[in-house]
Amino acid sequence: MSTFLSGVAVLLSTLALGCSGYVAYEVFTLRQTLNATSTASNTIPTPVPSLTATTSPQATVSASPASATTSAISPGQFVQPAFGKKAEVELLSAKRIKDPETGNRDVVNLQMRIRRLATDGVVGSDIISVASTTARNPDTSVTYKGVALNRSTGSVSLFQVRPQASADAYIWLRVPDGINNLDIFVPDTAAFKNVPISF
Repeated sequence: MSTFLSGVAVLLSTLALGCSGYVAYEVFTLRQTLNATSTASNTIPTPVPSLTATTSPQATVSASPASATTSAISPGQFVQPAFGKKAEVELLSAKRIKDPETGNRDVVNLQMRIRRLATDGVVGSDIISVASTTARNPDTSVTYKGVALNRSTGSVSLFQVRPQASADAYIWLRVPDGINNLDIFVPDTAAFKNVPISF
């Protein structure tokens, strides 16, 4: 009888251990997703739009006073397909800021929204490397890269974004002061031409 009970106890312990491992894996996956969402939402203080929203709530963010030489990006003005038609990337703003380390105004904070369109066919390798985004001077063709890896949201995996949902991302680009327009190249996304820089 005691051997039978011992066997049952061992079986129940094994099942409990397996369930614990599965729960730990699910919690880890959920935490990564929440951290990515939290990081993205902290970069742009706007709510995620509804599935059918065509008027974007970031209009209040983008509608900064226009200067004599530049203007803010209008909602829906710069939208390009990514990974064919699996997703789209919308530029929310391209704002010149001061580098906190040097004090120079040679940094452009580029904010974007990545929206998954496809309901299927998205694989784990469908990742947009926001940190690899570059810019180009449309007049001189000089290329500009990111300030540092810790000055961007890194990468956004389409596989972890629900269909018709979106994730916000940003990158700091090193762009000399005095340049007011840029061509923007987000990896695996069609090019954005002549994007204005606001102040």
